[in-house]
Amino acid sequence: MKYLDLLLDALCIVDAQGRFVSASPACERIFGYTPEEMAGRRMLDMVVPEDRQRTRKAAAQIMDGAIQIHFENRYRRKDGGVAHIMWSARWSEADQVRVGLARDVTQLKRAESRQAAVYAISEAAHATGNLSDLLSRIHAIVDELLCAPNFLVGLYDADEDSVSFPYHVDERHPAPPTGPLMPDSLIAEVIHGGKELLITPQPGPARPKRLYAPADNEARYWLGVPLVSSKGPMGVLVIKSYGDTSAYGDGERELLQFVSRQIESAIERKQMFDRLKRMAEYDPLTGLVSRGFFHERFKTLLAEARGTGKGVALLYLDLDRFKPINDTYGHGEGDRVLRLAAKRLRRCVRELDIVARYGGDEFLVLLQGIQETGPAEIVAATIRGVLSQPFKVCRERVTLAVSIGIAVYPQHGQSERALLRHADRAMYRAKRTGSNSKQE
Repeated sequence: MKYLDLLLDALCIVDAQGRFVSASPACERIFGYTPEEMAGRRMLDMVVPEDRQRTRKAAAQIMDGAIQIHFENRYRRKDGGVAHIMWSARWSEADQVRVGLARDVTQLKRAESRQAAVYAISEAAHATGNLSDLLSRIHAIVDELLCAPNFLVGLYDADEDSVSFPYHVDERHPAPPTGPLMPDSLIAEVIHGGKELLITPQPGPARPKRLYAPADNEARYWLGVPLVSSKGPMGVLVIKSYGDTSAYGDGERELLQFVSRQIESAIERKQMFDRLKRMAEYDPLTGLVSRGFFHERFKTLLAEARGTGKGVALLYLDLDRFKPINDTYGHGEGDRVLRLAAKRLRRCVRELDIVARYGGDEFLVLLQGIQETGPAEIVAATIRGVLSQPFKVCRERVTLAVSIGIAVYPQHGQSERALLRHADRAMYRAKRTGSNSKQE
């Protein structure tokens, strides 16, 4: 038997009831249990739950006389980690036992999983439309790798020292609101420490007493890895388990750490894309819809109106007496007044309505579902009253006025161009005559 010490594979003997009779010394390296600890243990108790049914079927086939070669399943190690095993086994009728040779292929499986994860995350980053969809796809990838039903991503704002959770799946707790990062929480330890943190029920280094997290204290296994960008801490990736179905050890920590680097790159690419997209769709000064994106939305709403019979009203606005603010107080103060005017304007309309900065001190408003000029005139009167309230400029109170032209589909035009032309002309008539709003 002393020659068995030289075997890299483990020789295991299992009786007809499925209990280990004996095991070679290599079992301790592969499974974490000594041969003495293996003896008498039910084999299926060590198999991960997802693999038990097909393992039971393979065992029955072996006992019927079939020789099983290269059968693969997963075992839970003593330290809680998962070992991928390739078996070759046969039944000994004379001894009424199964004799099997177990080869540990965990590292090979991890390498394959890593490569597959890299491709899958890269594909998700290019295929998904927004960050939430991306993180949902990544969750599915990580869940397949590590069995991670509870998965959350926290993004860190260093300027505010706060954390938000764009993706949070937890079988027991809802997503916490965006807010200050709790200094003694597990998440704060990972983000500020810049190192992964693994909490398990197994004996090991004790968790520092200063660390707490009410929701996480219930977790039997808690594994968090930092997300780091080129500019510093980006956030944290956490998986956790409330039972033994999903147990995490050093192998899972190493794999999640590797995957986190791909996730960092994917999130950075998605955030950069979202910033560029927002720059194209929104005016950087006021935060209102940009001119180009406004035209896209206008075309879409007109198409919907033609199909449903619902109307669309267009308001064309120009701020009167704005130029002297730039000339007298400078463009910095002029920009601040435009930002304030945009905020006031946004508050005058419904959430579904579209407000755009068309250029300079001109603004456009699309009112959905408006079929007559009367309701549009009411909105215009509200806007006029709000924008006529004084603005504070360099400790002085400055009053503006606004000229508004109105066009309603389909009375004043069937196309975007016709409606814009009608509203533009109405606005200039209002400016010439000094009236507050105008439509034909």
